Amino acid sequence: MHPDVSADLAELDTILKTVEAVIDVDELRRRIDELEHQAADPELWNDQEHAQQVTSELSHAQNELRRITDLRQRLDDLPVLYELAEGEEGEAQTAALADADAERASLRADVEAMEVRTLLSGEYDKREALVNIRSGAGGVDAADWAQMLMRMYVRWAERHKYAVEIYDTSYAEEAGIKSATFAVKTPYAYGTLSVEMGTHRLVRISPFDNQGRRQTSFAEVEVLPVVETTDHIDIPETEIRVDVYRSSGPGGQSVNTTDSAVRITHIPTGIVVTCQNEKSQLQNKISAMRVLQAKLLERKRQEERAQMDALKTNEGASWGNQMRSYVLHPYQMVKDLRTNYEVNNPSSVLDGDIDGFIEEGIRWRMRQDD
Repeated sequence: MHPDVSADLAELDTILKTVEAVIDVDELRRRIDELEHQAADPELWNDQEHAQQVTSELSHAQNELRRITDLRQRLDDLPVLYELAEGEEGEAQTAALADADAERASLRADVEAMEVRTLLSGEYDKREALVNIRSGAGGVDAADWAQMLMRMYVRWAERHKYAVEIYDTSYAEEAGIKSATFAVKTPYAYGTLSVEMGTHRLVRISPFDNQGRRQTSFAEVEVLPVVETTDHIDIPETEIRVDVYRSSGPGGQSVNTTDSAVRITHIPTGIVVTCQNEKSQLQNKISAMRVLQAKLLERKRQEERAQMDALKTNEGASWGNQMRSYVLHPYQMVKDLRTNYEVNNPSSVLDGDIDGFIEEGIRWRMRQDD
C-alpha cells in the first residue's frame, strides 16, 4: 500500500476514534436497550406525547449507532480493497485502485460529517427545531422565494427521514407564502438547523415579470429550540389574548367552515403566533402555545447571551444579516457569505441537498465561539 494511503487511513482512524469516544458507543448501546424496553411497554401509548419522544429518541439512537458502526466497518474494509487491487494487473489493477480511492474519499466525507455532529454541544442543541420562514423585500417574488425555502427544508428533512409537522402557513395573494411555521421532529434538529438562521437572498429572472427582468428577493429564516417541560416558561392567561378565525388556503379559499384557526398575542412583548393546520380549535391553541413558548424561550436565551456578548464586538451582525446568496441568473451558484462555501448546482440545493452548507456553518460557528 502506498505510504500516502497508509497515512490517510491512519488519520481517518484517529478522527473516527475521537468521534466514537465523544458519542460513547457503549453508552449509546445501553441507552438503546433502555429505550427498546420502554417502547415495548404496552402502557407507553397512554401518554401519546411521551411515547412519540421515546420512539423518536430510539430511532435517532439506532441510526446514530448504525452510522458509527458502518463507518468503522468501511474503514476496516479499506486496506483489504487496496490489497485486492494490488493483486490485480494492468487495467484491472488501475480500475480496482480507482474504486478503492473513490471509497476512501467517500469515507472521509462521511467521517468528517459525523465529526461535525460531535461539535453540537450547546445547551439546546439536542432539541427538536421550530422553523419560521417569512418573506421579505421583493413582493410576489419574495413570497414565492419563501415557499421555495420552506420546500428546501422539508425536502432536507425527508432525505434524512425526519418527521415534519406544519403548524401554520400564511399564503400570499398571488403566489407563494407570507410566512410558515413548522417543526422538525428529531433529536439535534435545533443544533443542526440553527446555523441556517438569517436572511436568504435569491437572484433570478422573475417568473412574475412579463418583461423577464432580473429580480432580487429576500426571505428570513428563524430557528428556535422546541420547549421542554424543564424550561419553566410560564405564560399567565392574563398576559395573552386569544382570537379565533376561519382557516384559509391558497388564493384566499376557505379550508375550514368553522372558526378553528387560532391567533395568540403575548401582550407584554407584542409577539403574535398563529396556527391553523389542526382540525380543532383546541389542537390549534395547544400548537400555537408551543410556538409562543419557543419564541419566549429564545428571547430569554438572547437576553442572557447579550450580557455575555456585550464584551464581544464582531458576532452580532453576522446572524441577522444576509447569510446565503442563491443566484439562478446570470450564472448558477449558491454561496454562504459567512463560510464562503459554494455550490454550482442551485437546483440540487433547493431540492434539499444542504448538508454541506450546514456542516460548514457548524464549523464556522465553533470558530466564532473560540
